[in-house]
Amino acid sequence: MFETTSNISSKRTFTSQEIEILNDVYKPLTARQRIEKLYHDFQITDVMLTSSFAATSAFLLKLVSDVNLKQEVFFIDTGYHFEETLNYKKTLEEKYNLNITSISAIKEEHVFTTKDQTWSKNPDFCCSINKVRPLDRIKAQYNIWMSGLMEWQSDHRSSLNIFEQRGNILKFYPLLDISKELRDAYIQEHQLPFHPLVAKGYHSIGCKHCTVPGEDRGGRWNNNPKTECGLHL
Repeated sequence: MFETTSNISSKRTFTSQEIEILNDVYKPLTARQRIEKLYHDFQITDVMLTSSFAATSAFLLKLVSDVNLKQEVFFIDTGYHFEETLNYKKTLEEKYNLNITSISAIKEEHVFTTKDQTWSKNPDFCCSINKVRPLDRIKAQYNIWMSGLMEWQSDHRSSLNIFEQRGNILKFYPLLDISKELRDAYIQEHQLPFHPLVAKGYHSIGCKHCTVPGEDRGGRWNNNPKTECGLHL
């Protein structure tokens, strides 16, 4: 359907009809089948994959590594991650032979957020500097952004579809309709390693200044109505 023969992708936009066809074709498939089909329909140079290496990130990373070990995985290093997150990233990198590239904010902008403690006054602005802008700088190189969002995680995520045009990139959520029970069953069957903070009650893990123990995403930006960092809006 969208298969190409060139090894170099060119920036493109998708029509609403094309996106509707993609959703119709991919929805009946399993998560692994969706990922396999993605690499059949598109070049690897079309695909950007991100991971926060938080909570149960091993789920998507295991699926992708089983299908395509050449896929680059972008990790946004905000400079404020828990030490446990960085150790978990290293564990998964070695376990699944991941091809990880870390990206981060412009040094002067990150230093500003540190001195200003921007996360305590304006968490949206802090996320914009340390998460959104670094990724924006590389998004222009890709046509499809694959990430592990699941619809049960938040009200916003429950409104998504497997493929959605977001700005100038097509978002691909192969795990979107996977229930928490199915996720946990897969993790148990394949003995996937959890983020070490999960055992301490952290079910969604971001930067250390803005994360406390809590169910689902309830521990993120505690006492603040904010539920998304802005990457997926």
